[in-house]
Amino acid sequence: MTAAEPLGVPGRPPARLLTAAEYAQLGETGWGYTELLDGRILVSPSPSPKHNMAGLTLAMQMVPQLPEGLRVIQDVDIDLGLAPADQPGWVRRPDLVVIDTVALNRVDRDGGLLRAADVLIVVEIVSPGSGRLDYVIKRDEYADAGIPHYWIVDLDEPVSLLDCHLAEDFGYDYSGTITAVFTTSVPFPLRLALDVLIGPG
Repeated sequence: MTAAEPLGVPGRPPARLLTAAEYAQLGETGWGYTELLDGRILVSPSPSPKHNMAGLTLAMQMVPQLPEGLRVIQDVDIDLGLAPADQPGWVRRPDLVVIDTVALNRVDRDGGLLRAADVLIVVEIVSPGSGRLDYVIKRDEYADAGIPHYWIVDLDEPVSLLDCHLAEDFGYDYSGTITAVFTTSVPFPLRLALDVLIGPG
């Protein structure tokens, strides 16, 4: 692939595999919610209002508890860095990420995408039909990308959170599913009320 090769016909997905940088050049498309998997664009339905409200409520709980220099961002593209820069890439769009402001400043200054190496915590909220994707496929991808903490939030009652953390060469380890209130001291002290994520019945 070279920079001279066209990215496709405007209004239609490219007909070839893309690097992460080429995917970033596409910007917002009219095709819907997209990610990049091994160079292929995956188009998915947009999250439901319930899903989006849960993500917003979770982010609002996290913001006042974040240490200085960290930010939480919803629905942002992350280059997982699972392939060399000139090869078909992997870009996921998690529901939430916690990153350092240094990374935000770099993207503002230089363009491009946030990288897996910038991410301290990645959060996915399970949608109908996304259970295997979130619990198995993305878990493997985020572990391979070296993201230290992966939280899976399931909105089926009782609302639960699975706290996965890297365990050296063994991928993610976890201690069990938490309901009601999630508290942790790593990577920083945090308390999250899970029951309020779906609001009153």
